[in-house]
Amino acid sequence: MKILIQSAKILNAESPFHKKVKNVLIQQGKITEIGDKNYAADRVIDAKGMILSTGWFDLGACIGDPGYEQKEDLGSAARAAASGGFTGLATMPNTNPSVQTKNEVRYLLSGNDSRLVQFYPLASVTRNNKGEELTEMIDLHEAGAVGFTDGLKPVWHTDIFLKALQYLQKFNGTLIDHPEDSWLNLFGQMNEGVNSTSLGLKGMPAIAEELALGRNIELLKYAGGKLHVSRLSTTKSVDLVRAAKKKGLQISCDIAGYQPLLDDSMLDTFDTNFKVNPPLRDKAANEALIKGLADNTIEVICSGHVPQDEESKSLEFDLADFGAINLQTFASNLTSLSKEIPWESLIEKVTDNPRRLLGLELPVIDVDQKANLTLVDPSKEWILDGKTNYSRSTNSPWWGKTIRGKAVAVFNNGKNATDA
Repeated sequence: MKILIQSAKILNAESPFHKKVKNVLIQQGKITEIGDKNYAADRVIDAKGMILSTGWFDLGACIGDPGYEQKEDLGSAARAAASGGFTGLATMPNTNPSVQTKNEVRYLLSGNDSRLVQFYPLASVTRNNKGEELTEMIDLHEAGAVGFTDGLKPVWHTDIFLKALQYLQKFNGTLIDHPEDSWLNLFGQMNEGVNSTSLGLKGMPAIAEELALGRNIELLKYAGGKLHVSRLSTTKSVDLVRAAKKKGLQISCDIAGYQPLLDDSMLDTFDTNFKVNPPLRDKAANEALIKGLADNTIEVICSGHVPQDEESKSLEFDLADFGAINLQTFASNLTSLSKEIPWESLIEKVTDNPRRLLGLELPVIDVDQKANLTLVDPSKEWILDGKTNYSRSTNSPWWGKTIRGKAVAVFNNGKNATDA
């Protein structure tokens, strides 16, 4: 079947057609023509006003499979990811069992060669993500793990963190860590500040993130290696990473797509869909995140997708689990961010940059290349609800609301999913 994407603006820095409006013909999983002609096709997608990039890649999505399939399984994650514009997901190891043996890695990789959405396992740094004993990272790397992290949990143990940095240097691996002092955040429910005080909720202070991050940077300076900091949320955290880069350290970072768009004032109704970790901060912190995106201190934007079932979220606020689903609403995040950050920069942060950090091959939009593509319509309005949601969970801050910006087609591995 021949599919013609007509009049799309191509954004792919590696492509000779970067920033050009072209027609793209796809046949049997390959790009066969790019130009201005109206190529004969079985299906034509009118992409005027839309952006065509290489397939989006999520550097850190939570999937319950194995062990918590009631929250999200591989099938529902793949469907939600495709609907959201992703062709690749780096999966967090916070499963049951955690991704700490070759069997779990192989389970996630199984079938990747024929999937529309491919899974790239991030393996646990420590056994059961407890921070107490290192996993066999060399074996996990050889089995196909693309990075190492305790996912939603910080690598809190100083000696373990140091040894992990040293160990990973044997194969140029990357340590991915969510910086958090769990003791300072103990029993915390939201950002510590005026709003937490007025709502009577225990706060999670910015210093809990900043103290852990400062420690990690000092350990990186001492041990060497590569560190990727996951899901930053505070002003000082961005400043710390910016300063570390200027000193020549191999450090990178990401934020969740929703983080700069929502703030702690939105928790005044005690809606548990806004309860996330790191917590929504104040507007000043959000402005710092935008600045970090603009000057490329923050190289990657991830979905921050953490599905939670009804039993975990439909509770009193202080009893509800942290997390929000965001695979399908990610394009609307980017659309909102595009008011401050050029689309060209945003696309790079969700395509090439995350793949480079993990040492993965970069897809390219060019003739005779495999079609690994995402088409996004920034003007499309839609509603995430029971009819449009593909996740097994519904914990979204945007549930039932009209939002703007949607991925309308993805292509990968000879397969496609379109909504255009």
